[in-house]
Amino acid sequence: MHNDAIIAATRVWLENVVIGLNLCPFAKAVHVKNQIRFVVSCAHNSDALLDDLERELQLLAEADPEQIDTTLLIHPDVLTDFLDYNDFLDLCDSVVEELELDGIIQVASFHPQYQFADTTAEDVTNYTNRSPYPTLHLLREDSVTRAVESFPDVEEIYEKNRATMERLGKAGLEKLIAINQQPAADAE
Repeated sequence: MHNDAIIAATRVWLENVVIGLNLCPFAKAVHVKNQIRFVVSCAHNSDALLDDLERELQLLAEADPEQIDTTLLIHPDVLTDFLDYNDFLDLCDSVVEELELDGIIQVASFHPQYQFADTTAEDVTNYTNRSPYPTLHLLREDSVTRAVESFPDVEEIYEKNRATMERLGKAGLEKLIAINQQPAADAE
């Protein structure tokens, strides 16, 4: 699949699911200001993905936050199995530490098979973190702190998201997923 189609599908997921369902009340502002960097990794193994991650972490750390506040590093051809992906997240944290960016940048995770520890694979609440492709979300700690400080009851976001997914149900989510897949087909 062409990188433009991968980015288009990710943008639609961001707009329809993350922002549209208000799963992340902080995403809309950076999206509207075009401060999200979308990058597709061509990596086919975890070592190559680590190289891409290191490069993107450094780029984000050096970039003006008004230009790039956050990065979505999409990697469609590596770590497609969620358990492998989940294990890889420890390596991501190690790279952040090696670059001395701990406390400056954090890595959040999204995956098509995302599964919270306390759920079954079919649990609809897993969709709060299910993206079209495996994705590493690089976030500036300062931005996260400002967002959290400006949002009342930030602790309630997780429970609200779970309730949203349960209310929407599998049928509603399948409709959103179908909408999400449409731009990828059109872009090819």
